[in-house]
Amino acid sequence: MDTGLIHIYCGDGKGKTTAALGLTIRCAGQGGHILFAQFLKSRPTGELSALQRFDTITVLRSKGVEKFTFQMTPDELAATKTEQTALFDTVMKTCRQNRPDMVVLDEILPACTLGLVDEQAVLAFLDSKAATLEVVMTGRTPPASFLSRADYVSEICKRKHPFDRGIGARIGIEE
Repeated sequence: MDTGLIHIYCGDGKGKTTAALGLTIRCAGQGGHILFAQFLKSRPTGELSALQRFDTITVLRSKGVEKFTFQMTPDELAATKTEQTALFDTVMKTCRQNRPDMVVLDEILPACTLGLVDEQAVLAFLDSKAATLEVVMTGRTPPASFLSRADYVSEICKRKHPFDRGIGARIGIEE
């Protein structure tokens, strides 16, 4: 991998993280080293169990995010901001030390939009990343500053979803 590009998977449809996971596995299958970081997620999921089987994939995750941000009190939001910022700092440190071939920043877009991770810090990372580093970012609504830096932008549009009928996340399918 001699040319690292920037991907964005966005929109209100199901499959943004799944697309990022597909690239992660493809890269690992070709011998690449991947740092997979999940912002605003802390529940155990099937994909994380699968990723742990790869020696070349490092997973970093949020801690203590039990609610959607719109359900949080101001104190919970402040604690979440501290946690998300620390996670981003750990991602940056890990990238400097380990020099992965790919970094996935799952749900970084809403973390920035909500002010839980400093958008300017993420933009500085994108602007100064190693030329060979592939970066994948996910989330619903990317800021324009991210779109202008991206080489790939794929919008996933929800036309229909079982959640709208009251069917929650199912093990092995959504988690």
